[in-house]
Amino acid sequence: MTRWIAGWLLEATDRDRLLALVPPRYPHVVAHHVTLQAGVPASAAPPGPRQGSVVGIADDGAGVQALVVEVDGSTRRPDGSTWHVTWSLGKGRRAVESNDVIRTLGWTPTARHPLGLRPATFRS
Repeated sequence: MTRWIAGWLLEATDRDRLLALVPPRYPHVVAHHVTLQAGVPASAAPPGPRQGSVVGIADDGAGVQALVVEVDGSTRRPDGSTWHVTWSLGKGRRAVESNDVIRTLGWTPTARHPLGLRPATFRS
């Protein structure tokens, strides 16, 4: 079943720059978007533009690597979870697991890296 997501796509130049700065640890590179809300209708309007910065990293050592993102000065999403970009995944792991890894293991602060965020509604 296709799920639609409202959020922000990473600008290609920022994605490429960050991939060079933060090498993916696992073979499946995602590095695609920051989720505002999952499970929206395909017709949902995208969110407004936002300013973003990568401020941390989370990695469970078993196949989930995510970059923690600050959006408009906060790492907290409206649903109480943490803004992030699933960076890379190991075999059998899913992007949605980034939420659990950040919640249970926390994250490590990194140098701040600006991140262009392009509003979009897209398929997951």
